[in-house]
Amino acid sequence: MSPVPNNPHELAALCGERLPLPHRLDLEPVFAAPWQAQAFALTVHLHSQGLFTWPEWADALSHQIQTDPTPTDPNHDDGSAYYTHWLNALEQLILSKQLGTPNQIHALEHAWQAAAERTPHGKPIELGPGQLGQLLDR
Repeated sequence: MSPVPNNPHELAALCGERLPLPHRLDLEPVFAAPWQAQAFALTVHLHSQGLFTWPEWADALSHQIQTDPTPTDPNHDDGSAYYTHWLNALEQLILSKQLGTPNQIHALEHAWQAAAERTPHGKPIELGPGQLGQLLDR
């Protein structure tokens, strides 16, 4: 079992330095928003379950970045563009490995949005097991 990376730089090392990294200043935090850290953690968790290798992940993310027609200005991007690529790459990897369907991903996205809207500020967003089961049956 490979070591669990704590940040994108450690993950890049596990990917044989093939993983593109976000543009950022060394003094800035690695994640500009909680959703970016959550996307990173979800990817690490799915890898730890054996669903893909780090080289597969590096290839998926690289492909997503290379095929995006929208250029990003590293001087005006807080990392959101990079982590949007990250989420899109994860979605494509899940679909290509038939770990989920587009309908399941779409339903999960909306369920999380609804959970976020009903969650008081400062409280963790929770999606209960019953809600997850309903989504996965679609």
